[in-house]
Order: sequence, then C-alpha cells, then structure tokens
Amino acid sequence: MDPVIVEQLGREHPLSVHLDDFLTDQKTAGASQHTVRAYRGDLLQFTAHHDGEVGEITTAPIRAFLAEIAELSAATRKRKRAAVSSFCRWAVRQDRLDINPMDKIDTIKVPRTLPRPAKAVDVAKVLGSICSRRPRKDVPLDRLRDRVLFETIYVCGARAAEVCGLDLDDFDLRQDDEHVRIHGKGGAVRTVLLDDRGYVALLKLYLARAGYRHGPAFRASINGSGGSLSYDAAHHRWENYCHAAGVEIDIHQLRHAHATELINAGVSIEAVRRRLSHASTETTQLYTLLADEVADAEIRAARRRDRH
Repeated sequence: MDPVIVEQLGREHPLSVHLDDFLTDQKTAGASQHTVRAYRGDLLQFTAHHDGEVGEITTAPIRAFLAEIAELSAATRKRKRAAVSSFCRWAVRQDRLDINPMDKIDTIKVPRTLPRPAKAVDVAKVLGSICSRRPRKDVPLDRLRDRVLFETIYVCGARAAEVCGLDLDDFDLRQDDEHVRIHGKGGAVRTVLLDDRGYVALLKLYLARAGYRHGPAFRASINGSGGSLSYDAAHHRWENYCHAAGVEIDIHQLRHAHATELINAGVSIEAVRRRLSHASTETTQLYTLLADEVADAEIRAARRRDRH
C-alpha cells in the first residue's frame, strides 16, 4: 500500500484501500508522478471530511471540503475539486459507489489571466549565476546538471515536471538534427527541435561529464545511483538560484517566456501550440495579447513612413 496513505490514514481507515487502488490505476494509465502526488495530497485532505466507506460518500462531505478551501485561489480549488471528482467517477466505474455525488456539485470557474513571461535578461542572469555556458572544469556536476535542466525547460518551452522526467533515450543528438522527445500530460508525446547551438553544446558537455549511458538524464544524486530529480527538488533549487541572483521568476515563467519569444519572432500560433503541447489554440493565443514586439516594430515603421 502507498506509504504516504498508510502514514497519514493507517491501513484500517475505510478509504485507505480505495485510495491506494485509485492511485495505482492512475499510475497504470500513465499519469505522471506529479499528477499522482497531487491527487494523493488532495484526496487525503478530503478524507478529513469523510471517514466512512467509499459507498457512503455524499455531497455533504464534498461541500464541507470545498468550504474548507474557499479562501484558496480558483485554480487551486478547481484542481482539488477535480481530484475528488476523478476519484468518485473511478469508484462508480468500479462498482464501489452507486451514484456520483459530484453530479450535484457545481464546477469552479477560473478567470482567464494572461501568462506572466519572464524577461530574457532576467532568465539569463539566473542561469548565469548557476554556471556559464562554457563552464570551468571544476564546476560541480550538480550545478552543471541544474544549468542544463533549467535551460532545457526554457529553450523547449516545457513544463518543469516533464524535463525532470526525461530519460537519456529521449534525446536524439545527431549533428545538426538534435531533438528531444517530451512526455506530456495525458500520455501525449511531442518531439521538440533543439535549435540553440550553445545549449546543445552545454547539454553534450553535461552528458559527457556525467558519463550516463541509460536511465534518467537529470538524477537526484550526482553519482548517478538515484532516480530522476523530483519536481519539488528542482523547484526548490530554482528558487535558491533566483534568490542568489536577486531575481524573482517562478519556474513556470520559463515556459511562458519561451512561448512569448516565439510569438514575437513571428512563429505561427499552431507551431507554438504544438511545441508547448497545448490542447487548443485558445490557450496559445493568450500569448498574442501580451506586448507584441513584432507588431510594435511594424507600427513604428509605418508611422515613420507617414511622417515623411
């Protein structure tokens, strides 16, 4: 049984077995470690409002749970509601729950906000504080790993959890045709072109220094004996580097910055959507609402022509 469930609920809790089975099925279906961890945390929080059998879940404990988290952001509340909803749907399919109580619970609307991309100069400052693109031979391997990991997030427009989970076999580093295969949400896989020569050179240097032949590309222990660096560990290290550099950038802003740079460079919405693995172009089009340097340049040029 999941050790976290055992530690927090105990084996005798009426929901323990069901939560463990649910999470096991999620893993089998290809859910990421990040998704499974989020489900576990949200559902364990929900159990504070229901300590009976799974078949006895009604709207009452769900409403109590949602009331408890009412002060959180809409996005966080929506995620936690979705965890309970997924669990209840699963329980109905497994004939452990007769009626899905979530059918009577209203959805949570999240106001659409513009993404907050980081400035390229600020990203460069943080990355440079880790180590340079031409690092000295005495740069510790963990710092070289971190520089490559965070720059991979940036130059690929990938999610941090996606990059943490990359395997050596996901990289195709044939000269002048370098790509990386990224495993995204819902089991989706996309291939991303690595077209930054300086980054590719740093990546190859890191892999040569690490000496890895197979397995995770970014490992938790610098001797290579551990598994992939976790998202939480990567997030913590990124925050420390930002603090040292005197810059405030959330790790997810690296992805936003990449998307905005592509849009401003004139790359099509569809190409950016595919690179970021957005489900629809509506999400990608949010980046066009930001300051568009290309459009600004065209407008300035037109006005100068009119003056003459």
